[in-house]
Amino acid sequence: MATTLEIIQGIAQAAANAYDGSHDGRFTPDGEETSIGLHREEGCPINDSRVMDGFGVKFAGESLIISYHGEMTMKDVQKNSFESEIEGMLAQIAKFLKKEYKKITGNTLTLKKDGDADILVQRTSKIRSWVQANGRYEIGGLKLNNDAPPQSVEERLDDAIRSFLELGKGAKKPQNDSRSKPKNDS
Repeated sequence: MATTLEIIQGIAQAAANAYDGSHDGRFTPDGEETSIGLHREEGCPINDSRVMDGFGVKFAGESLIISYHGEMTMKDVQKNSFESEIEGMLAQIAKFLKKEYKKITGNTLTLKKDGDADILVQRTSKIRSWVQANGRYEIGGLKLNNDAPPQSVEERLDDAIRSFLELGKGAKKPQNDSRSKPKNDS
């Protein structure tokens, strides 16, 4: 059983292995071609015009958030199958992460889709648009220790102030303090 840190490090390394050019066997040290499923993999990276797209991963509790971003034409965005294409892209990225994680650690990674993807399309020009999508996946085998309920902000602040004030109680008077003791007028 892998620890939480080992799982997170394995996923982070799997995502790092998806750098631009890693899919082409001519540019990898072992000569092996891999496919992530991104549009930038199509064609030759030196001769052909480049399509800008990529992905990143974030961790939120027991979830993995895969963020995809890329350029698309307005014609592609206006298709009826646009959302399913983006969801398919996120699924291909998750499949790549599982495969790469297995290659790195020797263990299997379980990712369970958690809800629909959040898709944001922004128009760059009359022809091109910028797409950002986030897919949330539950990481199998990752259990965080949530035994102690989290303290509220006020409780933590009160504890910090109390501990600070307790530092002054019973403190010795500095040698250079020549003030007289205060009189209590009770």
